[in-house]
Amino acid sequence: MTDARLAQGDLAPDFTLPDQDGNPVTLSSLRGRKVVLYFYPEAMTPGCTTEACDFRDNLNSFAGAGVRVLGVSKDDTAKLKTFAERDHLTFPLLSDTDLAVQHAYGAWGEKSLYGKTVVGSIRSTFIIDEEGRIEKPMYNVKATGHVARLRKELGLDG
Repeated sequence: MTDARLAQGDLAPDFTLPDQDGNPVTLSSLRGRKVVLYFYPEAMTPGCTTEACDFRDNLNSFAGAGVRVLGVSKDDTAKLKTFAERDHLTFPLLSDTDLAVQHAYGAWGEKSLYGKTVVGSIRSTFIIDEEGRIEKPMYNVKATGHVARLRKELGLDG
C-alpha cells in the first residue's frame, strides 16, 4: 500500500525534523524561497551517494537562485552526520526515523527492487514554491541525471 501522492498546487505538509547535527529544520520557516525537498532510501548506499554528491556539486547554482536543498531519509542523525562528513555534503540531511514526513509526502510505499515488490522509501523530489505549495512533485526519480533535470526545471541552465 502506497500513501496518497501530492499534486501540483497542494500545500506542502509542514514538518520539523533534526538535521545531521541535531538542529531542528522546519519547512514553514523557509517560506519566501523555493525549496527542493528530496527523499532518498538510505544514506551511504551507491545510488543515494551519487544523488547527494550531484546535489552537492550543483549547490552553488541552486543557492544562487535562492533555492534551498533539503534531503530526507529514515536514517538517524548519527548515520546522516557520517554520510555528510564522508562525502562533504554541505546541505541539511534530515532524519525522519518514524517515517511521518515520508508518509505525508507519499514517499513511502510499495516499489519494485530488483524485480521484487518491497515496501520502502520511494526516491521522490518536490519543488516547493515561495508560498509553501507543491510546484512540481516527482516520484520514482532516478538517482543519476536527476539533478540536471531539476536544474532545467528551475531554469538554472543558461
